[in-house]
Amino acid sequence: MKNKEIKILLSAPRGFCAGVERAIEIVEKSIQKYGAPVYVRHEIVHNKYVVDDLKSKGAIFVEELEEIKDKSRPVIFSAHGVPKKIPEDAKNYNMTYVDATCPLVSKVHREAENLKKAGYHIILIGHQNHPEVIGTMGQLPHGSINLIQNEEEAKNYNEKVNKKIAFVTQTTLSVDDTKEIIKVLKNKFPDIREPLKEDICYATTNRQMAVKNIAKKCDMFFVIGSRNSSNSVRLVEVAKKSGCSKAQLIHSESEIPYEQIGNSNIIGVSSGASAPEILVDNFINNLRNRFTINIDEVEIIKENVEFKIPKKLN
Repeated sequence: MKNKEIKILLSAPRGFCAGVERAIEIVEKSIQKYGAPVYVRHEIVHNKYVVDDLKSKGAIFVEELEEIKDKSRPVIFSAHGVPKKIPEDAKNYNMTYVDATCPLVSKVHREAENLKKAGYHIILIGHQNHPEVIGTMGQLPHGSINLIQNEEEAKNYNEKVNKKIAFVTQTTLSVDDTKEIIKVLKNKFPDIREPLKEDICYATTNRQMAVKNIAKKCDMFFVIGSRNSSNSVRLVEVAKKSGCSKAQLIHSESEIPYEQIGNSNIIGVSSGASAPEILVDNFINNLRNRFTINIDEVEIIKENVEFKIPKKLN
């Protein structure tokens, strides 16, 4: 098969977004400033390679603050954001904390709070149990925000409070699926207030657009990313909906389907916003060992977004 020629359409932009780069830098700078160990509440970003790399540098990952034995050590909150109660708990423990919440997630948090102050009842479009959703719902008192996950739930949603209604969304959703849910809500509540600027982040939108652009030309499509990475799983769905039925996620335990790849002429490759480029390189190198590979990088937009890290780490 070595002389079997396969064309790879490499989707761009792909991989790390500005929020992920900032979060990783915050952990690394915290270790430099405070020494090891530093604690991180929840996976800083949803990628095993990144988490293992930071562990090797002196980060210890926990799910809750109670698990941290030595409360004199600093703790970092993940890029997905945390409920309001978490920084308050850290203060009560007299802990030093650094918040690595992505600024675009923080924007949704502030939006939700401002809507609540303005007398709105809020609908959050998102995925249950995703840490970002837990964080956003945790900005507001219980009962003032409801979660809707799909069109079906939107159709069945009956609001019992006599308040104006507004919606916000998780930042890593499928752009197209979200549009359909919003359509249902607008039919149901013609006066529903929507965000001034879309909540789905630029990186999610760009990566989905890039995949859409090439998926229909591909016999197979591979998204490098983790199973618990919302934006990576959405990219697989987008590839399927855009005309490549054989789209799949390649995660840390995946077996690469060489035989199927060998029966393909063109394959597409992208990566989720929390997947480092080295994983894409490794995947392509594995293919190079078996096939003759031609790579065509298809870029639809240049990204130049950068987020500053907190002043206390400079």
